[in-house]
Amino acid sequence: MAPITGAAGSAQARILGIGAYRPSRIVPNSEVVEAIDSSDEWIQQRSGIRTRRFATPEETVQMMSVAASREAIERAGISPAQIDCVVVATVSHLLQTPAIAPAIAHELGTDHAAAFDISAACAGFCHGVALGADMVRAGSAGHVLVIGVERLSDITDMRDRGTAFIFADGAGAAVIGPSDTPGIGPVVWGSDGEQYDLIRQREDWRDVVGDDDKPGSGLMPHLTMQGNPVFRWASFTMAKVAQQALDAAGVSADDLDVFVPHQANMRIIDAMARSMKLPEHVRIGRDIADQGNTSAASIPLALDRMMLEGDARSGDTALLIAFGAGLAYAAQVVTVP
Repeated sequence: MAPITGAAGSAQARILGIGAYRPSRIVPNSEVVEAIDSSDEWIQQRSGIRTRRFATPEETVQMMSVAASREAIERAGISPAQIDCVVVATVSHLLQTPAIAPAIAHELGTDHAAAFDISAACAGFCHGVALGADMVRAGSAGHVLVIGVERLSDITDMRDRGTAFIFADGAGAAVIGPSDTPGIGPVVWGSDGEQYDLIRQREDWRDVVGDDDKPGSGLMPHLTMQGNPVFRWASFTMAKVAQQALDAAGVSADDLDVFVPHQANMRIIDAMARSMKLPEHVRIGRDIADQGNTSAASIPLALDRMMLEGDARSGDTALLIAFGAGLAYAAQVVTVP
């Protein structure tokens, strides 16, 4: 029996660079309120959102991903040819197959990198970071590009009072590479399938298309969300997951410099911070106020803004945590690049 040679990876992994792309169209609450019989004040009280970004027809999932990725690769100080794998977290690439990741990898100029999409909704970016770190440590890849990207405006019902003001578009990317010291802590992830229907695509594609016995609606499927149950679940369950991630990384809340939660809702962010008893010195990502909820893109977008505004500095210790449809969740402690 011939022996099999195993892969040899890096001792540790870290995020080398972050990139972001924000669509050009800024949509204030005033453009949303009439269709849902609401007001700017009500939206801000419920979500903390003042404006959100919607993509133009030219700002496709691929275009936004490539723009964010080029920025991340440049900041990481590597070339596209050094990317060995591209992981795209998204729920709004509307082709069932093929995945969008191979097209992105090709446009970036990678050297035939492995490329695939993952569907973990708002938790997708943190799932991707975990996969990328494990690849680098295991030797499956030297550098991994993780992208979170959404065009949720394509699948948002602008007449739905529970979701029309929440969702938005954008892309964020991170390059993960080798490190001599730990830069990405162990992931704490999981799912709660008992809550499967709290956030979901409302219509089955078969209901849209129809068949010989039942004509289809012809309407694009849309997202739906039961806001109050999601708020209760996320506010308290995720605080426990956050503590588990801190414990797994061997740090405490006092050791944190930055907290970057999924930008689901400002009330959820505040409730999580209270439940975790975060010290006052911990700076918290609140990108949702001007960006909206961009699902898989929200954490890299929020971290990028914090870095640009000086709220997250190179070498800071940051806790990332995300949760979304499924209900799926993931969290890890990272070092800010």
